[in-house]
Amino acid sequence: MGFIEITLIAVSLAMDAFAVSISKGLEMRRVILKSALLIAVCFGCFQAGMPILGWMFGLQLERYVMNYGHWAAFILLFAIGGKMIFDVVRGDTDKNYYEGINIRKLIILSIATSIDAFAVGVSLAFLGSSVFSAALVIGIITFVLSFAGVLLGNGCKNKFSDKAGMFGGIILILIGLRILLKHFGCSAD
Repeated sequence: MGFIEITLIAVSLAMDAFAVSISKGLEMRRVILKSALLIAVCFGCFQAGMPILGWMFGLQLERYVMNYGHWAAFILLFAIGGKMIFDVVRGDTDKNYYEGINIRKLIILSIATSIDAFAVGVSLAFLGSSVFSAALVIGIITFVLSFAGVLLGNGCKNKFSDKAGMFGGIILILIGLRILLKHFGCSAD
C-alpha cells in the first residue's frame, strides 16, 4: 500500500477524533495549549497504536472486533454525549467548561474513536504492508487534525454561548450513530 493510500486512510480514520476534538474545544472556557496538546497526543497515539494491535492479533480477534467493536464505540460515545447534553439541560453549563483534562474520559474517547484503526491494522497484516510506517502516518495526521479541532471548536464556542456542551454532546452521539450505521451498511462512507 502506497503513501497516498495510507494518507487517505489516515485522514479518514482521523475524522472521528477531529470531530471529538471540536467538541472538547467547545467545552473549554479558553484554549490551554497544554490541554489541546494532550488531547491531540492521546488521540494520535491511540490511532497509531490500534493498527499495530490489529496487525499483531490479526485473525484471532478480527471476528470479535467486527461483531462488537461498533457497539462498544456507539455505547461509549452515546453515554458521554448524553451526559454532556443532560448537564446543559439540567443547567450545569459551568461544569461543561474546564481548565484541565479528565484523563479517564479522554482515554475512553480515544479508544472509541480508534476502533476502526484496529480493523485497518488487521487489513494491513493481510496485505503484507508495513504497519509501523502506516501507524506513524495515521498518528501524525490524527494529532494534527485533533489539535486543529480543539482550536476550531473553541473558536466557534462564542457563537454558541452556553450551549457548547449541547453541541459537543450531539457531535459525540452522531459519531457513535455513524459508526453503528456504517457497520450495518447504512452509511455513505
